[in-house]
Amino acid sequence: MKFVENNPKYHEFIRNLRNDHEVKRGFIQQAYIDVSAHQEHMKKYSKCYHICLIDNEPVGYVGQIDDDIRVATFPTHQGQGVGSFMINELVKIHPSSIAKVKVNNHASLKLFEKCGFEKTYYILEKK
Repeated sequence: MKFVENNPKYHEFIRNLRNDHEVKRGFIQQAYIDVSAHQEHMKKYSKCYHICLIDNEPVGYVGQIDDDIRVATFPTHQGQGVGSFMINELVKIHPSSIAKVKVNNHASLKLFEKCGFEKTYYILEKK
C-alpha cells in the first residue's frame, strides 16, 4: 500500500467513491455530490486529502478538515487493512485528528477503535 497526496487526477475518484451507495451509507451527509459541488470542495480542501494506492490504483481516500477525519475505502478492498493504514498514516501528519462517526456505523466505529481512538462523548440531535 502506498499513501500519496491528493492531486487533480484523483478528484473524480474521490467523488465517485463518496457517492457509491455502499460507502455513502456510512457518512453523516447522505446527499449525492455533483461535479460542480465537488469541484468547489476540491478547490478549497484538495490538500487536506490523501489517497491509498495498491498497484498504483486508488482504493481509498482519507482527509482531515477542521480536525475531523473523513475516510472511505472502495467496497472490494474493505476489511483488508486499507482504512487502518490510511488513518494511521494521516494521524502521523495530524495527531490531533478526531473522528465523528454515526452511532449505527459499526464498521467505522470498529475501524477507529482499532486505530487507537476511544469514545469520549456523544452528540445527540433532536429528530
